[in-house]
Amino acid sequence: MHYLWMFIVGLLVGIVAKFLMPGKDPGGFFVTGLLGVAGMFVGGFLAQTLGFKSAISGTIEPSGFIGGVIGSIILLIIYRLFRRNTSA
Repeated sequence: MHYLWMFIVGLLVGIVAKFLMPGKDPGGFFVTGLLGVAGMFVGGFLAQTLGFKSAISGTIEPSGFIGGVIGSIILLIIYRLFRRNTSA
């Protein structure tokens, strides 16, 4: 049940990130959810590295959601950089 909840929250994070950074990206339901989950890991890692978050908690917090959106946007930027370099 934990993985289902993580995917649902990741899907919401991925949708918000794609809304804030429109463009041609891979996606569908599953890829957007994976983008959000991966973005939450990246955002959590960055927050912990910068000292904003002491440890990963089991609850969903607004700061974690925002960090997940920021992490997802970073992953979208990286994807677009690689896509542009491989297609040229």
